[in-house]
Amino acid sequence: MEQENLSVVLHAQGDLRLEHRPVPEPGPNDVVLQMHSVGICGSDVHYWQHGRIGDFVLTKPMVLGHEASGRVVKVGSAVRHLDVGDRVAIEPGVPRDMDEFVKGGRYNLSPTIFFCATPPDNGNLCRYYKHNANYCYKLPDNVTFEEGALIEPLSVGIHACRRAGVTLGSTVLICGADLTAERLTMAKDLGADFQLTVKKSDRPQDLAKSVEDMLGGQPHITIECTGAESCIQTAIYATRSGGVVVLVGLGADMASVPLINAAVREVDIRGVFRYCNTWPMAISMLASGSVNIKPLVTHRFPLEQAVQAFETTRQCLGIKVMLKCDQSDQNP
Repeated sequence: MEQENLSVVLHAQGDLRLEHRPVPEPGPNDVVLQMHSVGICGSDVHYWQHGRIGDFVLTKPMVLGHEASGRVVKVGSAVRHLDVGDRVAIEPGVPRDMDEFVKGGRYNLSPTIFFCATPPDNGNLCRYYKHNANYCYKLPDNVTFEEGALIEPLSVGIHACRRAGVTLGSTVLICGADLTAERLTMAKDLGADFQLTVKKSDRPQDLAKSVEDMLGGQPHITIECTGAESCIQTAIYATRSGGVVVLVGLGADMASVPLINAAVREVDIRGVFRYCNTWPMAISMLASGSVNIKPLVTHRFPLEQAVQAFETTRQCLGIKVMLKCDQSDQNP
C-alpha cells in the first residue's frame, strides 16, 4: 500500500482541493478499501458551490464522494465475510445507534446515521478509505467497479419504486430529464416508452394533459426527481385519482402545490430519503442483466483531475462523471 492518500477535500464554499491525508487503519468491524471508481453526484457539486444542503452545513474540511466501489486491502479483526482482494460496492449510510428506526428496518431515517460526504462525515473520494464492513457488498465477477459505484444512484430508484408500489403493469411518469435533450435520448435508449420535452414556460396543467394524451391515460404513479415547484405541481395534476406521487428531488424548504387537488382525488404524496436495504437487490439486478446502467457513464477522469471533473458535472455535460482512483487500474 502507498503511504499517501490523495483525497478530494472541500474546505469551504467554492474551495475544492486535492490533498494528501493519512492512510486509515481498520477498526475491528471495518475494512480499508483501495478506492477504484467514484461517481460525482449533484449533491457533491451543491456542497462545493453552496457549502450546504438544507440543514447540513459544511463547518470543517470534508472529503467528498459517496457513489463508490473499491478493493479490500485490510480487514478488521472481527470481519468474517470479506477478505483482502474482494471487490465491493459501498453503501454510504451506516447507522451509529440501535434506535427505533434501525430496529424497524428503516435505518435511513435514523437521525444519527453516518453518511459519506454529508457534514460532518467524510466521503470516499480518495485513494484509501475505511468503512464498516457490514455496509460493503461483494461484487460478482460480471459486475464492474463502475457498476458497483452506480449502485448508489440505482438504489435511489429502487427505494423510490418500493415507496411508490411500482409493480408489473404500473404506468409510471418520471419527472427529471425533461429539459435536456441528451438525457431524454438516454432515457429512451434505456427503455422509456415516451419522452416529453418541457419548456420552462409550460403550465403544469398543460403538461399533465400532454402526459395523459401521450400515455392514453393518466399514470398510476409519478416519480418526481427534480424538486422544482412546477414539476411537483405537474406530478400531482398528472397522476390518476387513487395514484401515488413520490418526491425524490429536493428543492426549496417550502413549495406551493395543489394539495386539495391531490386530497379530493386521493392521490398519495410520499417522501423519499436516500434508501435502505437496496444493495442486495441492485447487485442481483446487475448480475442478471435485468438492468443496464453502463451507458450512464459518459465522462471519466483520473483522481488527479478531480477539479476538472467537478467542473464538467457543474456544467451538466454528459450524464455521469466517474473519477478513477486506482492509478494502476483505470478500467471500468
